[in-house]
Amino acid sequence: MAPTAASGAPTGELPVVVVGAGPVGLITALGLKHYGVPVVVLEEDERLSLDTKAGTVLTRTIEVLDRYGAAAPVLRAALRMDEIGEVDRATNAAAPSVKTDVLAGDTRFPFVVNIPQNSLEAVLEEVLRGRDPEVLRLRHRVTGLVQHADHVTLTVEGPDGAHELDARYVLACDGGRSGIRDQLGITVEGKTLEERYMLVDLKVDLDVGNPRDYPYLAYFADPAEWMILVRQPHCWRFLFPLRPDAPQPGPEELRDKALRFIGEVDAVELLGTNVYTVHQRVADRWGEGRVFLMGDAAHLITPMWALGLNTGVLDASNLPWRLAWVLRGWADPALLDGYEAEQSSVAIRGSGEMAESARLAMGGAGRVESGGQGGWGWAMTRSLLGVRLDVAGTGEWSMVRAGQEPQPVRVGDRVPDVAVYGPDGEEAHLHRLAADSFVALHFADARRRPVLPAGGTPGLTHLLVSRWDAPHDSGLRERSCFDPGERLRRRLGLEDGTVVLVRPDGHVAAIAAWDTGSQVAEEIYARIVRPGSAELTGAADAGAGSDGAAAAPQPEEVLA
Repeated sequence: MAPTAASGAPTGELPVVVVGAGPVGLITALGLKHYGVPVVVLEEDERLSLDTKAGTVLTRTIEVLDRYGAAAPVLRAALRMDEIGEVDRATNAAAPSVKTDVLAGDTRFPFVVNIPQNSLEAVLEEVLRGRDPEVLRLRHRVTGLVQHADHVTLTVEGPDGAHELDARYVLACDGGRSGIRDQLGITVEGKTLEERYMLVDLKVDLDVGNPRDYPYLAYFADPAEWMILVRQPHCWRFLFPLRPDAPQPGPEELRDKALRFIGEVDAVELLGTNVYTVHQRVADRWGEGRVFLMGDAAHLITPMWALGLNTGVLDASNLPWRLAWVLRGWADPALLDGYEAEQSSVAIRGSGEMAESARLAMGGAGRVESGGQGGWGWAMTRSLLGVRLDVAGTGEWSMVRAGQEPQPVRVGDRVPDVAVYGPDGEEAHLHRLAADSFVALHFADARRRPVLPAGGTPGLTHLLVSRWDAPHDSGLRERSCFDPGERLRRRLGLEDGTVVLVRPDGHVAAIAAWDTGSQVAEEIYARIVRPGSAELTGAADAGAGSDGAAAAPQPEEVLA
């Protein structure tokens, strides 16, 4: 079941304009195309970046790419791995590795991948141009911006001179030196680290001629000289810190530094080097009017634990579906407020703090607090980012999971991608069921002929989930999911008589008690997409965040 673009083209012919064709900009454009939103991508350079800084794509990013129909070509170009290693260089003692295979029951991609950023961008560009050959416009630089009540007018310098381009919304994915951010007068807060990072790519045989058995991603902690080792599809990559007072090393010195870690080898070829500055900065606000900041334009994060790029992809997971719902007329513009409300916490007090703690720990400042290192929780944190979004505006969110075993879901969690079965016996994973709409999962006994809401609400699908196959005379077979052994219900930690509302980005919007025939899911959905509606009563009114996300009961409250 490959993901497909949702039905119902957005109203209005003006495109959403994405400024910047880095990974976040390209993935955002793919997301908008997936939801049928007209999009134009402007990139000021004459070709995509040759930058090789980013190198690891985490599991959660692969899931986002899968929703947008781009995971397969990225995986073909990447190198998969099921272990993230940590080594104390001084003692040569290995810390417990992160083993991603423990997530096999939670995701279809229980691994992370290594792929250079320039290779990733090339794959994403090919996929995007395959869907719309005219979507990407190189050598187009935005020099001006004027906002109107219902659109934005951009002044663009292109190969043929200056021209104006009208956009329904503008998404600034133009990096840490964002020109769009400057034009809006948005400031960034934080710091630039004194130390720089050095990167060297070497072609060397560490498999047969000089076997080392390193994990494909390994962190070597050392107060004097830490190092990150990344095996890319065609080389080994070494990343080191450079002291503030140290002169910038040349290529040969960087090669020799790498050899001090791996020892003598019979042959080595230097492929490339890079030295760059590292920042820890976040914008004081993430947008204004019809313009939104995404990725590095909104948050520059120390690239430890691959949190920089992959946190930006979380932005690209959150905003496109919101824009699609608004442009189709399915939601009020207030739905867009939830983007910054949810993602800013993840960037500022989540990824940013975790990455900085990891950087300090690599230099001997103590091991990062993981909430219980090893097992399911640590794998969730390091590869699926453990994200619980603050969908209800209560201030409750998390990026760290603890425990050796899977935990019941809570409101805001990324829902486990467990498979159920349709009437034809085909597997249907939750993330694909929700890829194009909100999905209300009603847990009940199919033999008792529970009455589902009639449906027909744009952007909302109702499904019955039961370990009992729906009888042929029940009228439920086309709207039911067979859950053998109640694997899904048990994984979620719920009982029959519960409804779980899942958003298009795979996060749980609400968990509530449900009686046959109840409209509670419809009411909660209405509160989310049209906050403040006077027509809403009852359970949907029980609690709602500032962005309209229902503060539904937690599983333990549902079962009480």
